Amino acid sequence: MERAAIGAGRAPGAVTLVVVSKTVPAAVVRDALAAGAVDLGENRAQELVAKAAELSDVAPAPRWHFIGRLQRNKVRMLAGVVELWHSIDRPELAEPLARHCPGARVLVEVNLSEEPQKGGCPPGDAPALVERLTGSGLVVEGLMTVPAATGDPRPVFAALREMGSRLGLAELSMGMTADFEAAIAEGATIVRVGSAVFGPRSGPEGLRR
Repeated sequence: MERAAIGAGRAPGAVTLVVVSKTVPAAVVRDALAAGAVDLGENRAQELVAKAAELSDVAPAPRWHFIGRLQRNKVRMLAGVVELWHSIDRPELAEPLARHCPGARVLVEVNLSEEPQKGGCPPGDAPALVERLTGSGLVVEGLMTVPAATGDPRPVFAALREMGSRLGLAELSMGMTADFEAAIAEGATIVRVGSAVFGPRSGPEGLRR
């Protein structure tokens, strides 16, 4: 990460590493925290809450990021645990977030590859969604995207950077195990990496993370 940042003419510490700990046992996550991990990403509400409870004795406390598709009925469960919500992709999430997590820090997920099976709002809907969330008292800090599993991800990363600039948003959560260096070159401020830390998971999405 530091080499990629320096190669892009950026400061070595300009990018936050979110270690994706989904499906990884809490005991192994504890080792990662002891080795210096600070920010952890999970995509299932129950798993995140269970791990947060099991690792509640760790000091300093890890920062939990929710990176999966968020269901309205899971917001209350995650309230008070999640530091940054990466995957806010529809207006219907504004009300439960504002009610259970007033002032929550969020990222708007944008489906720039326009894959129907994937979460994220259509690119044209992002400005209105940012306005809706902000109007509900939430703190929209930036944007998030997941590129297609195949092909060059750099155009997607560049498009997210340009959208963030137009909307005046500083944070860009983009890049996983297979492509975090390209994401950093295109301006990522947060990368979500799991397989490079814990080993590959099954399936193409697992390999990218």
